[in-house]
Amino acid sequence: SVAGQDDPLGETLVARELDADLELYKLAVPIGVVGTVFESRPDALVQIAALALKSGNSVMLKGGSEASESNRVLFELIREATADHDAIPEGWAQLVEARADVTAMLDMDDAIDLLMPRGSSEFVEYIQDNTSIPVLGHTEGICHVYVDREADLDMATEVAFDAKVQYPAVCNAVETLLVHEAVAEAYLPQITKRYAAEGVEIRGDERTREIVDVAAASEADWETEYGDLVVAVKIVDSLDNAIDHITTHGSKHTESIISEDADRAGRFMRSLDSASVFHNASTRFSDGYRFGLGAEVGISTGKIHARGPVGLEGLTTYKYHLEGDGHLVATYAGDDPRPFTHEEFDGEWVPGELSK
Repeated sequence: SVAGQDDPLGETLVARELDADLELYKLAVPIGVVGTVFESRPDALVQIAALALKSGNSVMLKGGSEASESNRVLFELIREATADHDAIPEGWAQLVEARADVTAMLDMDDAIDLLMPRGSSEFVEYIQDNTSIPVLGHTEGICHVYVDREADLDMATEVAFDAKVQYPAVCNAVETLLVHEAVAEAYLPQITKRYAAEGVEIRGDERTREIVDVAAASEADWETEYGDLVVAVKIVDSLDNAIDHITTHGSKHTESIISEDADRAGRFMRSLDSASVFHNASTRFSDGYRFGLGAEVGISTGKIHARGPVGLEGLTTYKYHLEGDGHLVATYAGDDPRPFTHEEFDGEWVPGELSK
């Protein structure tokens, strides 16, 4: 649970001696005020509020009108549960209900430090395009499973099936299956039979359709997040071709390689710039709860400041505390400067105290 996780605030991330009795500490601190706008998922309200509270942030919550009653009830329960705690400031969470308030939120760059939209790619893109506030999120989840020439084909079938069928509507479901040409004739009949039994629509490239009877894939299919029981399949000549395809058409969300060759798997994982890259595992593992984060505010495919499933750590930033004893920069400048020691040590910041 979120409540059972360690408190991330005040943690000393780095302790470094700059010189005798001059110590620098890097500490985890809250981001400040986070705003979240989410579509038709009341569970998002609970997850985000819990993570915001645990990480010391204030939060503005705006849910979709289709779930307004549920959002209101859940918010009141949270407000009542936190009302009598001295350590929790009144008004730390606010429920935004009017449609016009969303536009107002997007303009509050002087009050909101971070926006976290959750919803369709069009919805997230709208938020990103209409605010100057930093936005944490992703617009698309075009995830790939690559079946390597060194794959265990039975494993590959189970993983590709789970990645598509277990819950096809979510952003970490696989949308494109890439298959190395060396195993295509053996593998494609087995995975397409498994998919077809569950009603999955398969769209294949020309080489795939020479092996199995499936619908034709278009160029648009390689960049489509179906969110449904539909999967695109393509045969590739090599590991490099698979990497190139993902780099060109992917959304930097989650990719997985199925291979018994550790070197090839390592090259795949190092070469891709996605937030999560897996070896012999379903893309569906890209989730805050499954990562042990307790919950998540969303998944970020950006590089600043958090990537992948975003939990408590992603809702903190850091600041530097310097403890000295009358130290002057002039001592370390000029013709005969005193050298810095720059030695890291194990220690926690305590106001007014030197740890080393």
